[in-house]
Amino acid sequence: MKVFIAGIFTETNTFSAFPTGKAAFEVNRGCDPFFAGMRPSLESWAAGGGHTLVVGPVMSAIPAGRTVRSAWEALRDELLAELSAAMPVDAVLLPLHGAMVAEGYDDCEGDLLECVRAIVGPKVAVGVELDLHCHFTERMQRCADVLVAFKEYPHTDVLDRLAEVWRLTLDTAAGRIRPVTAVADCRMVGLWHTTREPMVGFVRRMKALEGQGSVLSVSFGHGFPFGDVPEAGAKVWVVTNDDLPRAQALADELARELWDMRTETRSMPLGLAQALDQLQSAPQGKPLVLADVADNAGGGASADSTFFLSALLESGIGHVALGPIWDLGAIQICREAGVGSTLRLRVGGKCGPTSGPPVDLDVTVRAFLEDHFQTWPQVTRFSCGPSVWLQTADGIDLVLTSVRQQAVGTDLFTGLGIDLAAKRAIVVKSTQHFHAAFAPLAQQVLYVDTPGLLRNDFEHFDYRHRSLTYWPRVDDPWGSPVDGSVTDRHHDPVSSGDRPGTT
Repeated sequence: MKVFIAGIFTETNTFSAFPTGKAAFEVNRGCDPFFAGMRPSLESWAAGGGHTLVVGPVMSAIPAGRTVRSAWEALRDELLAELSAAMPVDAVLLPLHGAMVAEGYDDCEGDLLECVRAIVGPKVAVGVELDLHCHFTERMQRCADVLVAFKEYPHTDVLDRLAEVWRLTLDTAAGRIRPVTAVADCRMVGLWHTTREPMVGFVRRMKALEGQGSVLSVSFGHGFPFGDVPEAGAKVWVVTNDDLPRAQALADELARELWDMRTETRSMPLGLAQALDQLQSAPQGKPLVLADVADNAGGGASADSTFFLSALLESGIGHVALGPIWDLGAIQICREAGVGSTLRLRVGGKCGPTSGPPVDLDVTVRAFLEDHFQTWPQVTRFSCGPSVWLQTADGIDLVLTSVRQQAVGTDLFTGLGIDLAAKRAIVVKSTQHFHAAFAPLAQQVLYVDTPGLLRNDFEHFDYRHRSLTYWPRVDDPWGSPVDGSVTDRHHDPVSSGDRPGTT
């Protein structure tokens, strides 16, 4: 078979002040970090099955605000042109995110899939791998044969899910299966960490259901809380082999299970004061790992907020490593000053109100790398660009990077020479993707809410486009009338007797 693969990948925070331009994607053109880790496996699968693999453009951008309209249209049209040139093909694989929003396009992935389907026709198999923080839309469902989301958060199963999409898509192309999909809207907004119960068990249950009878694939799309679009929110979908009643019944059942454990699974980060109190009283030994969840570049934040740093300085707590902080100006000053120099430096607080005020520090430049990187478990390495290790007199070690990134690998710190085992605490600007690498080092992992862009008070979000009838904003989103300002048919009122999963 001839298989075409290409993708455009970013997660859009519609509350972010700075847009995503075409240059953000061009930086990763041809060396997209996720695809670099996927490609050897894809080539091996293709060779092993005697298939021809045609690789089109695969481009990604670090999450930020809406993609500029002209940028989206140019990227989309480039991918479509290469698909047209590759025709005829037997199958199309698209690694996408699922929560990309551009000016004038609330559903970029749906737009792309509709265009792909128009080119390849109804008989070519189209398979899509999605981030679990996707907005699963009717348009995406209508235009793709197979849609599969990551099951793990942090996303440690990227290659496993790609293998699933590959197998199901080629089986579809060969006529061995006829996939059909049913979806259940959970009417919830939140973040579900799969590193602790009961979500560990729920993921295990999804996997166990696959292969039972007609069930081909089970996905829980958590949704992206920071994307204000009509079809946002948590959804379960099930793919079966030509058995729509079974798909719908199982999707409904799993959505009810998620609803029943909504309180247990809700992520409730600590406030800064609470976190520092716990740090002060923590026993000696392994460091605490504290996640600054609200300043996560992986969710569109600026990664230059100073709220945590200022609190540490005011408390007098030392022997802490903190990073990454995005600060191009400070890095240039350190480059010119040189390793070993001591200087007064203004750090962070550059991008707006959610960045906090800049902090003036006396620091020593301990290390500088022109091409620093950190490693994403099981995928590949992510560039941090020119980066610097700064140390204060109190032993607070700061990592400043010139590429806006979240913390995903311990080599963010150790690659510059910082001994994490000797630290009292490690503060990472990340929501959950740090966990796989950092949790083994920690005596405890604490999630901390600061006044950054990605605050976790979901019940108070100023949504303008999606329905406001969701938990935790309302206690019973099935017993309350749906916000009349939203006309999307997925949010039509349903009877008070209905519960998650009914459609």
